[in-house]
Amino acid sequence: MDLHKYENELYENGIKFIGGVDEVGRGPLIGPVISACVVLPKGYNLDGLTDSKKLTEKKRNLYFDIIMENALGVGVGIVNPERIDEINIYEASKESMIISINECMDKCKIDHLLIDAMKLETSIPSTSIIKGDSKSISIAAASVIAKVIRDRLMCELDLKYPEYGFKKHKGYPTKGHLEALNKNGLIEGYRKSYKPVMNILNKI
Repeated sequence: MDLHKYENELYENGIKFIGGVDEVGRGPLIGPVISACVVLPKGYNLDGLTDSKKLTEKKRNLYFDIIMENALGVGVGIVNPERIDEINIYEASKESMIISINECMDKCKIDHLLIDAMKLETSIPSTSIIKGDSKSISIAAASVIAKVIRDRLMCELDLKYPEYGFKKHKGYPTKGHLEALNKNGLIEGYRKSYKPVMNILNKI
């Protein structure tokens, strides 16, 4: 897979600054949804970079540091669980993307956005790419930034509440997580609009 295909087509049309946008955390039962917008230098290459879900944790952390050091601009958008419950996860994901784009624009010009799957209402021309995190280097970079930040939040939560196993499942509804949730009950940060969490609330 040529991760530079979409970027190269834009470069050929005179576009210089391309922002890759991706979000992480739609599926977990707890914590925020997080998006990142990353503008890489023209023609930038990072061997082995792809969709963050396909990388080991060690590789993600390595790439995170390299991307943060080399990117022309990075923006991060965080939308908390209360907001997710208020407007639903789809709208919250879009909101987090817009926040990340605006933050990135404070640091770097953006001529065009490459967005993973979502269509956003923004003044910047954009292209939505299904499974874009494995087709565009800019989106792949954004996926790494967003995932590492969210995973680190889950590891912090794990130190506070080790009985839930957040370091292992990162908040996703695994069998072990659901068992811990049923045994220990809710803590702050759970998404009350999600069915497994609603089931616990209904028992109270």
